Amino acid sequence: MKLLRVGDLGQEKPAILDSEGVIRDLSAHVADIDGDFFAQDNQQKIADLDLNSLPILDSNLRKGAIISKVGKFICVGLNYADHAAESGMDVPSEPVLFMKATSSIIGPNDTVELPPKSEKSDWEVELGVVIGKEAKYVSEADALDYVAGYCVVNDISEREYQIERQGQWCKGKGCDTFGPIGPYLVTTDEVKDTGNLGLWLELNGERVQDGNTNTMVYKVPFLVHYISQFMSLQPGDIISTGTPPGVGLGMTPPKYLKEGDVMRLGIDGLGEQLQTVERYKV
Repeated sequence: MKLLRVGDLGQEKPAILDSEGVIRDLSAHVADIDGDFFAQDNQQKIADLDLNSLPILDSNLRKGAIISKVGKFICVGLNYADHAAESGMDVPSEPVLFMKATSSIIGPNDTVELPPKSEKSDWEVELGVVIGKEAKYVSEADALDYVAGYCVVNDISEREYQIERQGQWCKGKGCDTFGPIGPYLVTTDEVKDTGNLGLWLELNGERVQDGNTNTMVYKVPFLVHYISQFMSLQPGDIISTGTPPGVGLGMTPPKYLKEGDVMRLGIDGLGEQLQTVERYKV
């Protein structure tokens, strides 16, 4: 199933996309799509519904972030060997982990705001993994049992803040609006192989990223297992699994986002995002 949240910011309704591409209202059956939704096994409740009996919602409604009240937004760095090379960094011997502020999360088509002094903001299309139940010290073999579904993530990154300033990567990763997620949460039954998904990003109509998850260094089951050794993963947490090559940092000369730019990005079977870039006005 493809779950989504639609409506104005702060007033989103839980919804589902039916087999005909029609958005159906779930608000009479579930309060929201969040950690509690997964913890209470509402996926099965929805699977048992007759979708044709649900009210139809306007397809032009804003699509919100697919998960409300995300607890942790965990990212994996340098997880594609060719992206590590374009970044001038070695492939890590273990996954590089960092946190993205949950306040960075926006809807898939919301406006991206550059920080007032940002000159090196960059794009990164990534496969997102949504946790469905608590995962604590889980094995790699069992890891996918703890996953609710998958989504598109744009891990927007301010490279000066991330790399040139003192401290950890989170300064360049957690800026407001730097975490578009969606448009759908696609449940695991509809994604048969996370190790072979095409993912791409266009900047102003030009294809700049065109990769496949088959070149990921550390695959989804290993990442869920690995991260669960260091922290428990809770329902509704998101893991963003890394980006293929084609980011602005790796271009010669480097190319970064500017006001008026348009990013369009997507992953096979998981939908597309579309964001316009503005600069935050102080």
